[in-house]
Amino acid sequence: MTSTAQPATPTRPGPGAHTAPLGRVVFITAAAAMGGFLFGYDSSVINGAVEAVRGRFDVGSAVLAQVIAAALIGSAIGAAIAGRIADRIGRIPVMRLAAVLFTISAIGSALPFALWDLALWRVLGGIAIGMASVIGPAYIAEVSPPAYRGRLASFQQGAIVLGIAVSQLVNWGILNLADGEQRGTLAGLEAWQWMLGIMVVPAIVYFLLSFTIPESPRFLISAGRESEARRVLAGVEGEHAGLDQRIGEIETAMRSEHKSTFKDLLGGRLGLLPIVWIGIGLSVFQQLVGINVVFYYSSTLWQSVGINPESSFFYSFTTSIVNIVGTVIAMIFVDRIGRKPLALIGSVGMTLSLALVAWAFSYKTGSGDNVSLPDTQGVTALVGAHTFTLFFALSWGVVVWVLLGEIFPNKIRAAALGVAASAQWIANWAITASFPSLSEWNLSTTYIVYTVFALLSIPFILKWVPETKGKALEEMG
Repeated sequence: MTSTAQPATPTRPGPGAHTAPLGRVVFITAAAAMGGFLFGYDSSVINGAVEAVRGRFDVGSAVLAQVIAAALIGSAIGAAIAGRIADRIGRIPVMRLAAVLFTISAIGSALPFALWDLALWRVLGGIAIGMASVIGPAYIAEVSPPAYRGRLASFQQGAIVLGIAVSQLVNWGILNLADGEQRGTLAGLEAWQWMLGIMVVPAIVYFLLSFTIPESPRFLISAGRESEARRVLAGVEGEHAGLDQRIGEIETAMRSEHKSTFKDLLGGRLGLLPIVWIGIGLSVFQQLVGINVVFYYSSTLWQSVGINPESSFFYSFTTSIVNIVGTVIAMIFVDRIGRKPLALIGSVGMTLSLALVAWAFSYKTGSGDNVSLPDTQGVTALVGAHTFTLFFALSWGVVVWVLLGEIFPNKIRAAALGVAASAQWIANWAITASFPSLSEWNLSTTYIVYTVFALLSIPFILKWVPETKGKALEEMG
């Protein structure tokens, strides 16, 4: 799965920003970013359980896909409701609610008595994912001192990719303890149940950390609790940070905000404003290249071409490490070389990598448990899958969210982001739900489809996507 974290708007350093106690701010940001860690962890931990769930409940690919994709339905719900709940009860209570949902989902997913209740727990976990995808970036942006806001905002994205990596490492470790058997028994439970259930640990850590960090000063001011907001601002920006001016700035910004609605997005020949269609296109292309197949199904994918389960789990882990490396590269270069050049580099790299994987999979032989790839094609598939992940992570994985935070005019930004994010969840669901059946039909052709979408993203970037590097948000639209 990919990140939904949005970069914070760059702002000028506030008065006294140089006195901000950075260590305390970093701790607060890291604690809040635990939601992003759980976002990444819960999104990809199912990777290790797919084949075991298929065997345990004796289901076909189509039904299995719906269970895997059920979390995405919950994610869309969670993302839609998180902002409103946070405005009513505060940011910290929403974090705690998400942590509780993560915990319940982990326990329920580890101890299902039927396929339908596993799907239900997946939906519940998805709601927590959606809430974490919204509340983490919002809280970090509201608490961070202006001087450090951009760098601290990257914690959420870093936490997501770290969560993906850790989930794959944990899955691999559990599989080794179970002698390479996904349904091998450990302390009375099958290995896959431990994989899903162990998420209880970071969920509880997230819940406990929420008691060590302050409420957002923006929420406190909106709730009329100015004295508390003043204490929080003093704690994160320093005692000499011009607190009266900062509180005044927050109050002025809140009064002047325009709450955009879907009606504001209407216009143009195709119903929506052209810039909204561009945002939708960015979201959809990000998913249709098949990146979440890597995070949801890579273990199954490698086993389907003859690689043993232990090795397939290890390759899932190495792919997640590559994802971290690519994300760091994107963070370093997105402001240096620009959004469009980075996206184009990624699109070209993804197209070539996916084409290699499609070619390699065309040599798949055998059926059932007796499938294999020739050595040359097997190595090519592994290299292609890793380079695909690298090119995605260093470009579209980060650039899309940077662009979505920048391309829309102020008047429609919130509503347009909501539509673009919804399009992304829908496209994510389409890829996730269709992959098992498509791969069973023809794995090579499935990857040709992803290659075509990666190729089509090149003219889309060149013709329609604006460059936003170095431009103020007020210049957009």
